[in-house]
Amino acid sequence: MPLGYDLPLGYDLIVQQLIPGYASLARLAVALLAASPRASSSGAAVLVAGCGTGAELVEARAQRPDWQLTAIDPSAEMLAASQQRLGVESISWRQTTVEDLNADGCFAGALSVLVLQSLPDDGSKLAFLTALARSLEHGGQLVLVDLMAPERSTLQSQVEAAWMGFQRASGLNADPHDLAPLTQGLHPIGEARLTALVNAAGFGDPARIFQALGYEGFLLQRRP
Repeated sequence: MPLGYDLPLGYDLIVQQLIPGYASLARLAVALLAASPRASSSGAAVLVAGCGTGAELVEARAQRPDWQLTAIDPSAEMLAASQQRLGVESISWRQTTVEDLNADGCFAGALSVLVLQSLPDDGSKLAFLTALARSLEHGGQLVLVDLMAPERSTLQSQVEAAWMGFQRASGLNADPHDLAPLTQGLHPIGEARLTALVNAAGFGDPARIFQALGYEGFLLQRRP
């Protein structure tokens, strides 16, 4: 994902300035998964779907060095940045999508941060979520973080203004062209639609575990 900044540090800084609470998201996501019934086991196999520059991988290594990590991303640039950050040892790296991974029931848990939002709701979101559910053991859990569609509210304009204010206060001064991959061409959905999709994919109802303006995180569990 070219942003005109040195990867991976430039990318991570931009996202922290763009998204409230992003700096603690990886820590929270890993802590949640580490407390789950399946991924709490020593040496559990964990999938990071859309590993980007490796924020979740860094935190997983810190909290659970025993995990057997598989990191996938369709972007060769992002995968290379993540490998440069973490090294190639002890992590299984794959340039692929979860739909093409063919790893049925292989993982005790999975992390997916800011991936679903980039997929249109034309069957692509359902295919992604179904592949994630299929890759998990029965009872395995997924931490999903995504930009959500705003609910109807007379206060929405104030929320949007606050987001811009947060970015300015955080020192965000990137060229809009560089931000386009993060802010344009996204396909957020509402919670009701997300619930319908995850249920159809094989998960139970989502449990919200994070919210900052339009960004929300959910804990999902594959049904038996």
